[in-house]
Amino acid sequence: MTNNLVNVSGGEVVVAALAAHGVDVTWGIPGTHNLTIFDALGRYGIRTIAATHEQGAAYAADGYARTARRPGVAIVTSGPAVYNAATAIAQAYSDSSPVLLISPAMPRSLPVGGSGTGYLHEAKDQTGAMDRIAAACLHPTTHQAIADEIANAFTYFAGVRPRPVHVEIPLDLLEERGDATIVVREIPAAPVPSQSALDSAVDELVAAGRVVIAVGGGAVPASSSVVALAELLGAPVGTSINGIGVIRGDHPLSLGARLWAPPVVEAVNAADVLLIIGSELAQSDLFYGPFTPTGRVIRIDIDPGMANVNVTSDVMLVGDSAEIVSQMVEAVSARLNGVPKTVAPWVSEVQAAADALAATNGKQWLPWVAALEEALDDDAVIATDNAMCVYYGFIQNFTARRPASLHFPTGFGTLGFTVPSAIGAALAAPDRQVVGISGDGGLLFTVTELATAAAERLPMAIVVFDNSGYGEIRNEMLDRGEAPVAVAAPPRDLVLLAQGLGATALRVDTPVELTQAVLTARTNPGPTVIVVPEAQREEK
Repeated sequence: MTNNLVNVSGGEVVVAALAAHGVDVTWGIPGTHNLTIFDALGRYGIRTIAATHEQGAAYAADGYARTARRPGVAIVTSGPAVYNAATAIAQAYSDSSPVLLISPAMPRSLPVGGSGTGYLHEAKDQTGAMDRIAAACLHPTTHQAIADEIANAFTYFAGVRPRPVHVEIPLDLLEERGDATIVVREIPAAPVPSQSALDSAVDELVAAGRVVIAVGGGAVPASSSVVALAELLGAPVGTSINGIGVIRGDHPLSLGARLWAPPVVEAVNAADVLLIIGSELAQSDLFYGPFTPTGRVIRIDIDPGMANVNVTSDVMLVGDSAEIVSQMVEAVSARLNGVPKTVAPWVSEVQAAADALAATNGKQWLPWVAALEEALDDDAVIATDNAMCVYYGFIQNFTARRPASLHFPTGFGTLGFTVPSAIGAALAAPDRQVVGISGDGGLLFTVTELATAAAERLPMAIVVFDNSGYGEIRNEMLDRGEAPVAVAAPPRDLVLLAQGLGATALRVDTPVELTQAVLTARTNPGPTVIVVPEAQREEK
């Protein structure tokens, strides 16, 4: 296909621009206002995955982006479809995931944010609403501007902190024919910290008696260098949830995803230097309260606005984490003549105390975590939800082996993430094992996406811990001395429900059965839902 388009629909310009940027799969639902986009997808070799709900489509695009490490694309129609996708876009914003949402907007003859005419799918201000949810809402009004704005979105994804972008094209422009030149912009180089700032940071790290490293999702590209730096400094590494796997969970210097644990917090606060790489140190990772370090704070982040978020930085290095940490490794090794520092006894003491707390928090799930680990490949992708079995059980206690292999909706904390994000992961990495973990409450938010997984014959396992309702909120009510209200699930059979949506489904009663069911799921021609019944906490 030529990059110079002549007398084509605005919808075809959209698709040609996506193809030029390497997009080969999208998720979405066609509607009256976006048919020209869907009509052009096949001509440009882009596969379309039909979701059952726009929220599921955008979650799947997010799961794809987190797994493939490149933007995921969802295409929806105007009005309610955009608003259906908004929750997933807000979650992608919270987790810095590069999701591109494309939709129609109202005709150019209708003023954006005007008083309204009752036009089909007209909202009060779709542009304004999405501009407050996504990193940006782009509104091209010519054929050339469509190509330019999609190029701008992909440039943004590659050049700064990757957060979702919404591109909305007036529906009359999608139908109108015109000309455009497809643009693929050169990605601008990441900022580079000054040599003096880098040297100062290295001096402090080498001179420090105690260094603790905290890493988040922004450290994923720097994984190998983070481990090398930690080994040189004898410094333990704790991760945020999005940073899980940057250092293997069984590495001698790993603290796991336990930045919240009081022994880890105490070690951070007492350290001579706290090195933060690609993390905002959010409340979702530090739910007992923020760090209050008494030593120096060095921070590495692509986003200069992170300098004083949750912790005040003494040295801020803005740029690509992989490049900066690699330079640090080289410089620290030179200062130490290639001889790593000795790992101090306090490191293993902190690890043991954090391990014990995690095991206590996740006690009821420990046998199930072990059973899952028995069935997981080293490079398995794990899609999870905001469920007790996940944040008390799995995240705190499993052994991560790869960066960017566990997907969890942190920060914004949505429900319904597991099934659609597993679909996105399975299509991004068809040769990798994909396992989802959810509670029954979260599953029901997007359970119909099992039909999408069945239609695509994706051999993924979805493990559902069923406590018959919203167990976390029920427990909070009990802890407050209140009677549980509206947290019990109505009678339902999750096995029958999953089977009705085209999945293989079964209940298991023992961890051994769970291991076997997850292993068997890989040979099934579609999703397998494995229900683990759980007892509720008894009222006192």
